[in-house]
Amino acid sequence: MLALFAAEALRYEFDLSSISWLPLLLMAAVACLLQLVVGWSFFLYQGRHRYGSFAEVRALLGVVLVVTLVVGVPVALFGTALQIPRSTVFIALPIAFVLMGGVRYVRRLLLERSLAPDENASPALIFGAGYLGAEIVRHMKTDRQSGYRPVGLIDDDPLKRNVWFDGVRVLGTLQSLPAVAATTGATTLVVTIAHPDATLMRAVADAARVAGLRVLVLPPWEDLLEGRSGLTDLRDISIEDLMGRPPLDTHVESVAGYLRGKRVLVTGAGGSIGSELCRQIYRFAPSELIMLDRDETGLQTSQISIRGHGLLDTNDVVLADIRDAEALCAVFEERRPQVVFHAAALKHLPMLEQYPDEAWKTNVIGTLNVLEASAAVGVTTFVNISTDKAARPTSVLGHSKRLAERLTAWAAEATGETYLSVRFGNVIGSRGSMLPTFTALIEAGGPLTITDPEVTRFFMTIPEACQLVVQAGGIGRPAEVLILDMGEQVKILDVARRMIDLSGQNVEIVYTGLRQGEKLHEELMDDGESDDRPLHPKISHAKITPLPPDGLNKGEWEARWSSHRHGAAYADGRPGTQ
Repeated sequence: MLALFAAEALRYEFDLSSISWLPLLLMAAVACLLQLVVGWSFFLYQGRHRYGSFAEVRALLGVVLVVTLVVGVPVALFGTALQIPRSTVFIALPIAFVLMGGVRYVRRLLLERSLAPDENASPALIFGAGYLGAEIVRHMKTDRQSGYRPVGLIDDDPLKRNVWFDGVRVLGTLQSLPAVAATTGATTLVVTIAHPDATLMRAVADAARVAGLRVLVLPPWEDLLEGRSGLTDLRDISIEDLMGRPPLDTHVESVAGYLRGKRVLVTGAGGSIGSELCRQIYRFAPSELIMLDRDETGLQTSQISIRGHGLLDTNDVVLADIRDAEALCAVFEERRPQVVFHAAALKHLPMLEQYPDEAWKTNVIGTLNVLEASAAVGVTTFVNISTDKAARPTSVLGHSKRLAERLTAWAAEATGETYLSVRFGNVIGSRGSMLPTFTALIEAGGPLTITDPEVTRFFMTIPEACQLVVQAGGIGRPAEVLILDMGEQVKILDVARRMIDLSGQNVEIVYTGLRQGEKLHEELMDDGESDDRPLHPKISHAKITPLPPDGLNKGEWEARWSSHRHGAAYADGRPGTQ
């Protein structure tokens, strides 16, 4: 209405006495009614556009054009008879468009000011002037409960040096971070990059430490997409962020069709690897997912993460011990799994050096029990989860897992089905692994114990390890061992120092010396194993010598580990065989 009056005033050079008011008022009323109807159909008045955007501009323009055409065509044809100049409606079009946009802008500006965090919010710099950076700036500026207010952006891309997001602009690069932090008074650096690699994160952490900034990171990109986390769910940078490798694209979705509609059983489902494995398998819609473990608390945790409850009264959880062959066979006979992932194992090297008989019972005989139960019910795909310590084994753990690999190869030959093993290094954050142990020692005030200043290990994340395990069932061939190219080994001393830096505490590092059976540097492949990579450039397919069950010799096993405990080396690296 205002636009029509303004247009008419412009036509008559603001000589209001020359305007025919009655026809103009009628036309304005019709235009207002049409504006409401058309605007409602475009959802302009139903909260469709929470933030200003080109989509909103297009919607506004569309509504104005429709109203202009509906009102303007009759006026163009009959305007003279109605004493309304034909050009009035068309002059009103840009005026209406500007007024509508201006009203929305002022309303949104007042709303954002009312929602802005108070001055007590910590001033924060945003690292990454991309889509996520823009979103986190907008969230911080329009969240009254936000503990942070953005004061600047940091980005190493020279093309983004003049970028502005909601009044917050790029102030410099990572190299200039200390100066920018001093100028803005920032106390926090928020990393808003979807998939930052460890090299970049180490550079960010080092620069932030010099600048005296606390570093926060966003949740994983996948969690954001699936709605499990929001942009405001920030967390402190962790050692996992600093020591990981560039993500390995295992193309797991392309080969995991063998799980769809199948009955899948996972042993050790309550452990770190087993529970994550269950979560990934569940994504591929098996007809049944059977989670087996002897740890009822672990099973409950896994059930909560997958089913959303921990009632433990459903048949997707099975309480059983792989050492109990009779109970295991009964479970397999009743549930008839088609695919089995064997994750149950004892894995603590120094503990098994003290109690090697337990390694024999669980890692060797337990694996044999699962293999025989699987073969008895016609399991077509069996994936045994092994360890890099099975390559050139020097420990009870390594030898027991080596025997498990060889038994799996025997089962592949005996059944003709896809029975294979997957071998990888240390898993970051798994229960009882190095990182949680270091964290506990640091929280206790130290000292932090390391066996040797030169010791190194391979590392991978739990999701990445489980992706490899799932993919192995799709690309592996019978009796193979699949080995992931894990890149360079990580120096444990470097990890310890970074963890101490992150904690902000002054913790002493103490060297205890290598323990019995422990290697200074781990290996992924044994003597005679070929590094064949036929299907993926980062996954090796090695053959291993099968070992039938009648080749196991408990007496020889006991004799050899006994001599090993007293300082003698294993004679042939194959204890427990004849």
